[in-house]
Amino acid sequence: MINGKKVIVVLPAYNAEKTLETTWREIPPEVDDVVLVDDCSRDNTAELAQKLGIITVVHDTNTGYGGNQKTCYRIALDMDADIVVMVHPDYQYTPRLVTAIAAMIAYGEFDAVLASRILGTGALKGGMPLYKYIANRFLTLVENILLGQKLSEYHTGYRAFSREVLEKLPLDANSNDFVFDNQMIAQVVWFGFRIGELSCPTKYFKEASSINFQRSVIYGLGVLGTALQFRFNKWGFAAAPRYRQKT
Repeated sequence: MINGKKVIVVLPAYNAEKTLETTWREIPPEVDDVVLVDDCSRDNTAELAQKLGIITVVHDTNTGYGGNQKTCYRIALDMDADIVVMVHPDYQYTPRLVTAIAAMIAYGEFDAVLASRILGTGALKGGMPLYKYIANRFLTLVENILLGQKLSEYHTGYRAFSREVLEKLPLDANSNDFVFDNQMIAQVVWFGFRIGELSCPTKYFKEASSINFQRSVIYGLGVLGTALQFRFNKWGFAAAPRYRQKT
């Protein structure tokens, strides 16, 4: 626990057998539980997770990255988590920062925290492809304008949320694909929660998951669509379900 708050790390996994144990061994002792949701992997991810003693849930069919996260957060809430930290089990982000990220919520400073690869100089040094870096900066600029924020990055997969955030956001209205991450940040902003950021190094290597150029283009278009939809809802020109209060 951190400041009396129960911290659960969730690992949305797909073919993460080669990097899972390294990731798991760096999760700090302040974490109360670790949950892995295996999205119908084709390797032995689930078997290894169970061998390591990780609470493991296996999807019967592949639901996509966003669908995996929906299961992760639902299970963490059922386990009475006060703070949920999502860590990719592909070891692209170091789990050693979980304590720092969770503490920013545990001590009441923020409701959600994003680990930014852009703060500092870690992104390109960590091997982020130049085209992804340029796209990241462009999309972040557009989103800051349309969402009225000043974040350094919207595209990190390393993030934490308070229980209140996860209970309030209508996550089922979001995509099951990669743009889920972006839609979730837009929801956090829409419902007035406080977002903090923390600098985080990143590592790009063969075993680390990364979408290809075509999927990156589709993701980028989805990001622009999310930001425009947010602005249209603010202006009263649209009424997207993801911005409606859960009942």
